[in-house]
Amino acid sequence: MATVELRFSAQPEHVRTARLVAAAVARRAGVDEAVLDEVRLAVGEACSRAVGLHRNHGITAPVKVVLTEEEKSFSIEVGDEVPVPGGEAGAAEASGAGPGQPDTETDADSEDEMGLAVISGLVDDVEVRSGTDGGVIRMSWPKTPATLHP
Repeated sequence: MATVELRFSAQPEHVRTARLVAAAVARRAGVDEAVLDEVRLAVGEACSRAVGLHRNHGITAPVKVVLTEEEKSFSIEVGDEVPVPGGEAGAAEASGAGPGQPDTETDADSEDEMGLAVISGLVDDVEVRSGTDGGVIRMSWPKTPATLHP
């Protein structure tokens, strides 16, 4: 299992670099060429979201991206260090009003939800976790089976 880890300061200009690295590592891992644009877009959206969360909450820690090649899949985890008060919570629970509560969404919350919706539309296998240590978006894609050449 090969792993590449990338950490970058929460600056929007570094998101492009993360996208390029993710696409290059995905290609080398054997992800289908037709899917590489989805990988680039999803990583860009996840990294932009993490950068925005860090900047909105005054967090100076770097954004962390972990790219992992497994036997049959390739996965990317984008982590932020923005804690969700009250322990573990799902993305929907952490970002919006519940039934019977007033909707007090800010522009940042709307942008966050839009980013998650875009990622979910691009990636079939996506998981969003949030907790007191921060959040992680885990995305994975199948690898193209190696073809034998005569």
